[in-house]
Amino acid sequence: MRTADTRAKVKDDYRPSRDEILRYIAENPDRSGKRDIAKAFALRGEDRIWLKDVLRDLQDEGLLTKERKRLARVGSLAHVAVLDIFGRDADGVLLAHPTEAVGNGEPPVIAIRVSRGGGGGPTPGIGDRVLAKTFPTDDATGPAYTGRVMKIFEKRTDAVLGVFRVLQDGTFRIEPVERRQPELVVDKEFQNGAKNGDLVEVEPARASRYGLPRAKVLAVLGSLTSEKAVSMIAIHAHDIPHIFPADVIAEAEAVKPATLAGREDWRDLPLVTIDPADAKDHDDAVFATADPDEKNPGGVVVTVAIADVAAYVRYGTALDREALKRGNSVYFPDRVVPMLPERISNDLCSLREGQDRPALAVRMTFSADGRKLRHSFHRIMMKSAAKLAYRQAQAAIDGAPDDKTGPILDTVMKPLWDAYAVVKRGRETRQPLELELPERKILLKEDGTVDRVVVPERLDAHKLIEEFMIQANVAAAETLEAKRQALVYRIHDAPSLAKQESLREFLQTLGLSLARGAQMRPNQFNGILDRVRGADHEGLVNEVVLRTQMQAEYSPSNIGHFGLNLKRYAHFTSPIRRYADLIVHRGLIAALVFGAGGLTQDEAERLEEVSALISATERRAMAAERDTVDRLIAAYLAERVDDRFDARISGVTKSGLFVQLPQYGADGFISVSSLGGDYYIYDETARSLFGERTGKGYQLADRVEVRLIEVAPMAGAMRFEMLTDPKPLPGSKRSFHKAKGRARASQSRPGSRGRRR
Repeated sequence: MRTADTRAKVKDDYRPSRDEILRYIAENPDRSGKRDIAKAFALRGEDRIWLKDVLRDLQDEGLLTKERKRLARVGSLAHVAVLDIFGRDADGVLLAHPTEAVGNGEPPVIAIRVSRGGGGGPTPGIGDRVLAKTFPTDDATGPAYTGRVMKIFEKRTDAVLGVFRVLQDGTFRIEPVERRQPELVVDKEFQNGAKNGDLVEVEPARASRYGLPRAKVLAVLGSLTSEKAVSMIAIHAHDIPHIFPADVIAEAEAVKPATLAGREDWRDLPLVTIDPADAKDHDDAVFATADPDEKNPGGVVVTVAIADVAAYVRYGTALDREALKRGNSVYFPDRVVPMLPERISNDLCSLREGQDRPALAVRMTFSADGRKLRHSFHRIMMKSAAKLAYRQAQAAIDGAPDDKTGPILDTVMKPLWDAYAVVKRGRETRQPLELELPERKILLKEDGTVDRVVVPERLDAHKLIEEFMIQANVAAAETLEAKRQALVYRIHDAPSLAKQESLREFLQTLGLSLARGAQMRPNQFNGILDRVRGADHEGLVNEVVLRTQMQAEYSPSNIGHFGLNLKRYAHFTSPIRRYADLIVHRGLIAALVFGAGGLTQDEAERLEEVSALISATERRAMAAERDTVDRLIAAYLAERVDDRFDARISGVTKSGLFVQLPQYGADGFISVSSLGGDYYIYDETARSLFGERTGKGYQLADRVEVRLIEVAPMAGAMRFEMLTDPKPLPGSKRSFHKAKGRARASQSRPGSRGRRR
């Protein structure tokens, strides 16, 4: 095997075999870009073109996948990954699994390397969750990877959540939230004031030889009829830090307000905040005007000011360590688990109307066709001229100004909308991926239970702020790149070739073609969506196109943002609620010599670790928010068992159908065994289940009628019965018979079986 260490000995006419290339990539995950591979094998000139073709062939064959700018074996573990340590091998070596799925098979086992003497980083133990660098091994019989621990996450306590139950005989039980946990007995002296139906945190005792294990109640979190208790389940289940340590609170309370020293005075500029009506923190403000430069007719100047969080949260402090551990704020229907204490997030850093606040501002000049011509960053002191809500701002533009928007209608509001019209032209030219996905909002009653679920109207006011923030984020990335300053990018990779091929096969079942060839661009996906607009399968195609996309994440290496169709992108505009933005602020302060609070060299060297951590906390927050909504809606609908609902098929599997209730945004399951009347076969390409005898069935995004037959509020789960008859499915007979053939081949293998009613 030739590597970079032996490339000087490689003959000029040597070309590595496919196996050697694959082995090199597996053994060198941190040096697996095209340039790295060419350098390792001393390939130059035409040989580099040959290598590019070979790598593309390996991707087409499904042997390689592209992750950022690096290539990786399909199903391989990321070079930096979050791991759970579950045990030891016969030699006492710690073993771990990745917290997230890798490929479709069994999770790989990672042997954790621990330096003797404790000098090689933190020392983990069984049960710990760690961030580690991983390296593949050549051992075919042992663990597939070794791992070097970079960080140990906060250790989990022995406390568990459960529902306090009082039985008819007066004894107490704990009904666990997690199904894998046993029921627990609570003695009266350990009741701690808990009442029947309370959500409690308990500490299990050691199990006795006979009977159920015992526990004592540590805290009463609330009644299950209260929504706040439901969000606490998700907070606990996903290990979200929600109580600030005493040293963090003390540090926040001791912070003094920033002064004008070292800042530009912009307090006379009428910047305004436009946010949801119930927003408590305001981290961005905007202003716009026509460009006075005669050389830029029809152009505009847009100013975006963002709270200067770096002025208060310095690297290495208790505030900073806690913010990094949280990674981001988490938003539930009734509460926010903030990244920063209220003294910082809702007070000193919130751009309150009429109060002096420190900020980082970017002033951007656009041509009449929406192209950004130039921009400049400034560290300022500002004073918000008005705190506005989205609907309030939109109403002013639509002809219904109020006491607050009326006086600034001509000087502030109309110039903002004029500037948005210009910037929007640039967006239309750029052609980002345009997926209109409705966002539902749960409205609560005074007692904290669900009142109703609404889909807020998407206003131009929302789009204006969104596009201004995108442009500010681009400007931040461009400035940091130009200054050669390390940063964390917000990256979004293009769909893999395998996902593109899956989409192509699916579209063929609908009689739609998609040419093979080079990597698709966002405008090509938009073209697909345009072709089905108004058609019966519009919703289906939108759903499949969405599932074809990769997940955005953070990285110190740039690959661009596919969905936004941008070559470089970073998060700059929400440092109160995202740690990634705080890093970008610190980078700008350092690069532009804006004074104290800049990115340190030590911090810059840890950006790969930090990127992996905050990507993981973002996914954690999304899962917790989703779980809470599921539990809320399940509890809300628990009294409507046997009711009928209009639904939409949101997922198709071999075992059945997932259906979503559009009115509530909640999902439930229909078992394939309950469909009846036929033997149903799963067609992965067409995202459908169809009957072997009739050829009729159900497909992703179909609109159906269902009956609710069972609800488990604690698990956020609902089970439905299908009331709509199966329909003839779109697609050719050829794909129909191919699916049947695949299913029969699967059923002929040992251990496989179908379902029949």
